[in-house]
Amino acid sequence: QVQLVESGGGLVQAGGSLRLSCAASGRTFSSYIMGWFRQAPGKEREFVAGISRGGGSTYYADSVKGRFTISRDNAKNTVYLQMNSLKPEDTAVYYCARKRLGVRVTPNAYEYDSWGQGTQVTVSS
Repeated sequence: QVQLVESGGGLVQAGGSLRLSCAASGRTFSSYIMGWFRQAPGKEREFVAGISRGGGSTYYADSVKGRFTISRDNAKNTVYLQMNSLKPEDTAVYYCARKRLGVRVTPNAYEYDSWGQGTQVTVSS
């Protein structure tokens, strides 16, 4: 089972930026689609962004499109989420996840079988 460890969360003012990282264990990182999800208090976990195995295709939730950028470095077994123009409504615990099967990025949490422990992002107004 792969281990995913997120880092980079913190407290930032509205309009600011953060870069999240997710380091994966194992030798098969490049074989899997990766995604970022988030969960705010009292709300369901929601898809934020996903990236294909080679990094050539990305997919974003409408709420973050144009502000967030997902990328990956397969040589470092790491996926990133660059978050710009942050808003208070972006406040949540952010999780990275590995998609179990398939070749297309999809937003459904049930299709992702390995999850990190999460990193808190708090955006103050």
